[in-house]
Amino acid sequence: MTTTPAPRLTHAVPPARSNPAAVRPLRPAAVIAALVLASAIVWAVVDLSGGDPAARPLGLSLALGAIFGITLQRSRFCFFCHARDLIEGGDPRGVLAILLALAVGVAGYTLVIGAWLPIPLPERLPPDAHIGPVSLVLAVAAFAFGFGMSLSGSCISAHLYRLGEGSPTAPFALLGTAAGFGLGFLSWNTLFLSVVSEAPVIWLPHHLGYAGTLAFSLSILAALALAAFAFARPRAAQEPAVAEPCVSDPHVSDLRRAAHAVFVARWPALVGGAIVGVISAASYLRVGPLGVTAEIGSLARSAADRLHLLPETLYGLDGFRGCATAVKTALLSRNGLFVIGLVGGSFASALLSGAFAPRAPRPAEVASGLAGGLLMGWGAMTALGCTVGVLLSGIHAGALSGWIFLAAAFAGMLAGLPIRRRIA
Repeated sequence: MTTTPAPRLTHAVPPARSNPAAVRPLRPAAVIAALVLASAIVWAVVDLSGGDPAARPLGLSLALGAIFGITLQRSRFCFFCHARDLIEGGDPRGVLAILLALAVGVAGYTLVIGAWLPIPLPERLPPDAHIGPVSLVLAVAAFAFGFGMSLSGSCISAHLYRLGEGSPTAPFALLGTAAGFGLGFLSWNTLFLSVVSEAPVIWLPHHLGYAGTLAFSLSILAALALAAFAFARPRAAQEPAVAEPCVSDPHVSDLRRAAHAVFVARWPALVGGAIVGVISAASYLRVGPLGVTAEIGSLARSAADRLHLLPETLYGLDGFRGCATAVKTALLSRNGLFVIGLVGGSFASALLSGAFAPRAPRPAEVASGLAGGLLMGWGAMTALGCTVGVLLSGIHAGALSGWIFLAAAFAGMLAGLPIRRRIA
C-alpha cells in the first residue's frame, strides 16, 4: 500500500521579517558608521571647546544638538504627529509627552531665571529669553505655521530629524521653509509698521510673579492633559504586542537587552518629552534658548541680501527676542552647530535602529513639502520662531507669546488636516 506523505506546512513558522515589531540585532556596519559619526561629533566638540573660552558654547551647542536629535528620533517627538495621533487615532501619549516637556522646562527655567533675576522688575526681562510681542500678526503667523505643518506632515524640528532618517519630504520642506523666510522678510516692514511696532511684550512674571507664573503654567498644562485623556480611546494608548524571542532568551545578556532598549526599540513618548524639557533648560543655562530656525533664517536672509531682494532696512527686526535671523558674518554659529548636531545625532540613531530608509520622493510629497515649508517659513519668520523657538522656549520662559502660538498653531493644524488626509 502506498502512503501519501503529509503536506509540509510551510506557513506554520513565518519568516523573521513577517513581524516588523520583532527584535532586530544591531548590525555591525551600522554600529561602525554610527561610532564614526559619534567620534566626529565628539572630536568637533573637543576642538571647538578647547583653547578660547569664547568658543566653548559652540562645542556645547553641537553636543546639545546631537542629544536633541537622538531624543527626537528615538521617541518620534513631533508636535504635528503627536497631535494628529490624538485627533485621528485617539492616542494621547504623544500629546502628554509634549505637555511633560513643557512642564519640565517651565520648572527648569523658573529655577534658572529666578537665580539670575530674583525680582521680576517691570523694566527688566531675563537675558536672551524668547519673549516676543503679542499681536494679531503673531496669531496669523502661528496659524499659517500650523497649516504648513499639516501640509508637509511635520514641524520644522521633525523635518530636521527626519532628514537624518532619509525622509523623502524633509529636504523639500526645508527648502520651502527657507523660501518662506524670504517672503517673510519682504512682508516684515509692512507688518511691523502697521501692527508689531505697537504690540506689547508680555512676560507673565511681571504680572503674576514666579510662583504665580509656575502655578498658572502647570495648571494650564494639567487641564490640557485632562482634555487629552478625555479624547483618548481606551485601546489606542496600549502598547502593541511585540514578539521578542531574542530578548526573552535566557542566554541573551542583560547588556544586549539594554542596548536593544536604547538603540533599537522606540523610547516611550514620555521619556522623550522629559528629556526635551531638560535639554531646553540646560541649553538656556549654558548656551541660549532652544530654537531651530535661526540658522535657516540667517541663510535665507544672507542669500536674499546678496541678490538685493531685501529692503534696505528691516525695521525693528533685530531688536526683538526670538530666533535671530541676522545676515551671516561667520561660518559657524551656535544655532548652526545645534542644527548640524541635531541632524547628525538623528542620522546616527537611525542607522543603529534600522530607521534610515531613504527613497525617491513622490510628486505629491515634493509638492506638499514645498507648500507646507513655505507656510512654515513665513510663519516662523513673522512669529520670530517656530514650535521650538516660540512655543517651547517661550512657554518655558513665561512668555504669553508662547501660549498664543500654541493655540493659533493648533487651530491652523486642525484646518489643514482635511487636506493632509487627501494628499497623504
